[in-house]
Amino acid sequence: MKTITLSKILLTVSVVLLLASCGSKNQSKKTGWNYDDPKWGGFESAKNTEMVTPPGMVFIEGGAFIMGRTTDNVRYEWDNQPRKVTVSSFYMDECEVTNQDYREYLYWLNRVYTDYPEYCQKQLPDTLVWRTKLTYNEPMVDYYFRHPAWANYPVVGISWLQATDYCAWRTDRLNEKSLIDAGVLEIDPDQANENVFTTEAYLTGQYEGYVKKDLRDLDPNSEGTRKVNMGDGIIFPKFRLPTEAEWEYAALGLIGNTTKEGRIIERRIYPWNGHIVRTDQKKYYGEMLANFKRSRGDAMGVASVLNDHWEYTAPVNYYFPNDYGLYNMAGNVSEWVMDVYRPNTPADAGDINPFRGNVYMTKVLDSDGMIAEKDSLGRITYREVTVEDNINRRNYRQGDNINYLDGDLASQLDETAWGQARSMYAEEDEDEEGDISAFTESDEEEGVSNNDITNGMYEYGKQSLLNDKARVIKGGSWKDRALYLSPGERRYLDQAQSTDWIGFRCAMDRVGSRELRKK
Repeated sequence: MKTITLSKILLTVSVVLLLASCGSKNQSKKTGWNYDDPKWGGFESAKNTEMVTPPGMVFIEGGAFIMGRTTDNVRYEWDNQPRKVTVSSFYMDECEVTNQDYREYLYWLNRVYTDYPEYCQKQLPDTLVWRTKLTYNEPMVDYYFRHPAWANYPVVGISWLQATDYCAWRTDRLNEKSLIDAGVLEIDPDQANENVFTTEAYLTGQYEGYVKKDLRDLDPNSEGTRKVNMGDGIIFPKFRLPTEAEWEYAALGLIGNTTKEGRIIERRIYPWNGHIVRTDQKKYYGEMLANFKRSRGDAMGVASVLNDHWEYTAPVNYYFPNDYGLYNMAGNVSEWVMDVYRPNTPADAGDINPFRGNVYMTKVLDSDGMIAEKDSLGRITYREVTVEDNINRRNYRQGDNINYLDGDLASQLDETAWGQARSMYAEEDEDEEGDISAFTESDEEEGVSNNDITNGMYEYGKQSLLNDKARVIKGGSWKDRALYLSPGERRYLDQAQSTDWIGFRCAMDRVGSRELRKK
């Protein structure tokens, strides 16, 4: 009897010791050192957590698709030839940014940046875009953005630059809320001017708001606490405009007509199956699937038999969503995307996440090599990467890569040779005003100036309507015919301009797994 009891005791002790040795310490698989242990240096192991879907967004599972025009090329532009590309998984706004969303943004700016009213003024939408010389649109000018009856309608009169600023502001507000929910920060209604919360100012230790409780620092040489960093999984990635490829992929919603074997049943012309713009579902038979213009003078149908119901914009959650759950990816308003417009890009360039518009930046440093002080609006300052910064780099040299392989003179030379040519002529043939006189005689005959060559672009409105500030617009609008409802269609506009038919929605990178893991 004693022997059995002793055996049980020994077995129990062995199990406890085994469990303690296996589960009490998180150890490196390569060195055997303990993680999360101050006695062993305090290295904190990454917590493998799935990214949470941001508010107002839906998950877009990535994959391969045929990007490009799927309708007849009636304008003979040849600027979007079909090509197979792959898009990574990402998040996208379920609906377009509304008037109420943007009014919230303006309210915050005016409340916080009391010393900089000119900056707040610069973010106002241009309500005068509604004016047309032979149309009575003053009610839209006066009430569309301001009246609560139009709160859930897409904001218009917003330039690409304003939309980009909104994305940055939304990033900071989401991350501030995330830190408050995590118990790190307290709500700070008194933040103002340079002492506002911005994500990067916080991460660089330059935010001086109401800190409730910093995280414990396991570094034995530390003061015991530390700020949140990206490794904690609390900070979200940045909001941004979607790329052209992302927008087109999300609009098509091929997830709804793909078999388990990966075969696409039907190549879509619109964000829905079929080649017509009305639904054939019995319950909604004949209903319009998007807000667009049928023909000249027919913007909404006739009284008591309205077809798409709206002569101008519609509520952002009107009509059926596509198979990803995205509303109004055809019609209502066209939308800004990140890309710089070029008529043509080689088919073998950028087959994964294609994008034109990369200008690589780096944080500005002070004389001590530390990150420079934030600006008057509480933001960390950046500068463009230079060739000198990347002297030993192979994948790129200069920061501005907008014009790479875009078909002009500069892109006919490889990047390294072009940089060397510019440097050589800048040193040897620079005149008193600093203009490079290379290629002058041969190119003046072609109508190309020195500045065109050295800047890699043409002057807008004189030699070409394109420059590095022309941004791509995707999707049809309430003002367009059905042709523009196809996700493959593309147009462009200067990034500082706005219209009554262009809005936007935000996107966000998906980090980690490319699928939503099912519980």
